[in-house]
Amino acid sequence: MTGDDLDWLLKVRAVVARTGEMDVAQWWNTSGQLSQRGAFVFSRGLPRTHHFAQLRATMFAASSRCSEVFPAAKRVTLWSLTPSIEEAFNERWDLWGDVASDWAPFFDRVAGMTAPDLSANLAAVDLIDQTLVRKATRLSKCAEGRSVAIRDSFDGSRNAVALLALGFGLGGIGELVVPYAEAAP
Repeated sequence: MTGDDLDWLLKVRAVVARTGEMDVAQWWNTSGQLSQRGAFVFSRGLPRTHHFAQLRATMFAASSRCSEVFPAAKRVTLWSLTPSIEEAFNERWDLWGDVASDWAPFFDRVAGMTAPDLSANLAAVDLIDQTLVRKATRLSKCAEGRSVAIRDSFDGSRNAVALLALGFGLGGIGELVVPYAEAAP
């Protein structure tokens, strides 16, 4: 993934993380951590990088909850992509912290998200288009009702990541489903 792709991935993860909070779709046990209230609390100790601290904590909670609901060992999820992507993402984290003020408008928009409609939230910040939304409507829950198998092998593209993100939308309020894919060989 390029630097722009990693920036996009951070934004997608932020929107999914916010949408899944207890005060929105109720998928993981954080409440308003990515909201304005969360920004106020985190900014007291981390005035410059609080948005990233908020996101890191919420992503950890989301990843943990997804693993509890559906352990996707040796599979790719939004919170656990391929090792090369995760390594590049973590390396870029420091750069984002260095330009944290540039990210403030985006995080402010995420903080204002209060509707549980994930595809609308992703579209509101220009992360997906209607073609992907239509493709996601063809996704379905697996028989056990806790996961969504993405049929295409995960190739690391934006479209593949977007489908992993949009798959969460098949759950309802308080009903987490975990989208996953098999890594491409």
